[in-house]
Amino acid sequence: MPNRLLGLILGLIVAFYLISSCIFVVDQRKFAVVFAFGQIVRVIEEPGLQFKLPAPFQNVIFFDRRIMTIDNPDAERFITAEKKNLLVDSYVKWRIIDPLKFFVSFRGDERLATDRMNQLIRSALNEEFTKRTIREIISEQRDQVMQGIQKKVEDDAKAIGVEIVDVRLKRIDLLAEISDSVYRRMEAERKRVANELRSTGAAESDKIRASAERQRDVILAEAYRDAQRIKGAGDARATALYADAFNRDPQFAQFYRSLEAYRNSFKDKKDVMVIEPSNDFFRFMQKKN
Repeated sequence: MPNRLLGLILGLIVAFYLISSCIFVVDQRKFAVVFAFGQIVRVIEEPGLQFKLPAPFQNVIFFDRRIMTIDNPDAERFITAEKKNLLVDSYVKWRIIDPLKFFVSFRGDERLATDRMNQLIRSALNEEFTKRTIREIISEQRDQVMQGIQKKVEDDAKAIGVEIVDVRLKRIDLLAEISDSVYRRMEAERKRVANELRSTGAAESDKIRASAERQRDVILAEAYRDAQRIKGAGDARATALYADAFNRDPQFAQFYRSLEAYRNSFKDKKDVMVIEPSNDFFRFMQKKN
């Protein structure tokens, strides 16, 4: 009886082992590759309960189907179109899209896949940087650089069962030995632009000032012309009035003019005139009988 019970227990253990080795669950975040004696039998992409032959006849390997990140801890050196060295820190988002190709390419080793993708990205970065200047890479064409890198590695990545989801440049630094020269060149460029703006402003200022002075001269000339015309008209009118008035009483006119002459001749108490009293100039001051 004890032997039969022991045999039953051993049988149950063996049966449980066989059943458990034949059943496996594919998580929705995983791919499953079933292979027998090193040969791939099938690739399972749908989640759920699956069956296989017990080991060692068949084995299963799982691959993560989620997006993964390659973030290099050390910045890499690249050369621009200006023959300047840059230190570039980047990261790559990728995922497995063809587990069969991925397994054939790397035997399921993600470290080998990471090394391969690093080589692809480094080559694409080098190609993009060598045809652009520092300014284009840093500001003007940064997005184009990343898009160009992604397009260049797409076909090579698909050949190994991988999709490159995104490529980003986290940091771009100049080497210490060229930073000063680049900054000096940028400073000189800014000064040149500033001087051009100052020159343009000075030229515009002179033009506006010359135009204002010309307008002022025109306005003054026109005002002087109008004033002289008005003054001439007034003088002519006054002369006509004087002439009319004097013609009405010539003796009074002579007397009025003599008074004006006296007033103009003796404006100051110190004024002295040496002249004979019988001179015609004083005829209106002489007592007449």
